[in-house]
Amino acid sequence: MGIGVIGAGVIGRTHLAALARDAGCRIVGLADPTPAAAEVAGEFGVPLVADHRDLLATPGLDAVIVATPTALHVPIGLDAIAAGMPALIEKPVAPTVAQALTLAAAAERAGVPVLVGHHRRHNPIVAAARAAVRSGRLGRLTTVTALWTLRKPDGYYDIAWRREPGGGPVLTNLIHDVDVLRFVCGEIDTVQAIASSAGRGLPITDTAAVALRFASGAVGTITLSDAVAAPWAWDLTAGENPAFGRTDEQCYLLAGTAGSLAVPGLRWWRYPDPDAATAGWHRTLVEERLPVVRADPYARQLAHFRAVVRGEATPLVGVRDATATLAATLAVEEAAATGRPVDLAPPAERPAPVDPGPVDPVPVDPVPVDAGPVDPGPVDAEPVRAARSR
Repeated sequence: MGIGVIGAGVIGRTHLAALARDAGCRIVGLADPTPAAAEVAGEFGVPLVADHRDLLATPGLDAVIVATPTALHVPIGLDAIAAGMPALIEKPVAPTVAQALTLAAAAERAGVPVLVGHHRRHNPIVAAARAAVRSGRLGRLTTVTALWTLRKPDGYYDIAWRREPGGGPVLTNLIHDVDVLRFVCGEIDTVQAIASSAGRGLPITDTAAVALRFASGAVGTITLSDAVAAPWAWDLTAGENPAFGRTDEQCYLLAGTAGSLAVPGLRWWRYPDPDAATAGWHRTLVEERLPVVRADPYARQLAHFRAVVRGEATPLVGVRDATATLAATLAVEEAAATGRPVDLAPPAERPAPVDPGPVDPVPVDPVPVDAGPVDPGPVDAEPVRAARSR
């Protein structure tokens, strides 16, 4: 399958590397107007054009991956849709909910499939956590604790757009965690937040404390900072990217009436006797590691994208689904700025969740990363809910 990449930055290179490893893909070309793009094109031995519209007109192109700064996602996505070209668009799907809905409507009218790059949903660890919650292993989910605390090098912010609104860790990084929590724990109804920029002194949020209420009645918190020396973040604990340091800590703690789960280690805690009459703090909890096969989520995402392009699968993360994640993430900044909770309007109707597929029962620790393509299966997109402040 011939796939082109639009954008030669960090995430564009990640997609190019995944394409180069996938025997089912060939890289048709790279589109990027910046001088640095020539070096990237040379590294991967692919043709380079400055204008993405020239790439869209290239013979032999079957699909594109849009890996540009967020502000360009919608205009380039609309051009791809107009050309009838299936697209994988990086997250965040758009800078605003309104723009994301414009993209969704255009894709639906044209019948062109669009997958949004919330790649963590393709990680078997996330799928296993979702299965644990939805199977009832934890009983009724009651509390959710998420941590994204680490330190980015100061040079990270030498790039101008990262110091501008939308370039900070809320929309760039926290959106990953919000999407995982929606996928694993269910829809988010209310968001409250306190934010600070004192860690770096830049005109963007670098630290935040967030409170969530889920549609199920569960409540949760997220603590975020990219200015601290701390080990609790998915990037450091899940082992997805070897470029990051690695810790053995956990970053999501899910607690229910019958058990709890620490993620990404998939450490399941429960009482040995589930009898509610005898369970309690006088008894010792037992721990079990839930089984899973580790796999490269970018490879799985690419395999899934190829199936979407061939018409064999529904996007695991469609535009409207990704817009719901965007709305909940933007609500963090809104709640922090206004000092008021943000209610996410309930959907008029919500389709039953579809499981992304079975998780292979192999213990986590002894299994090396398997980058082979695995299709996680279709998941129905849930309706978007518009935000409103109280």
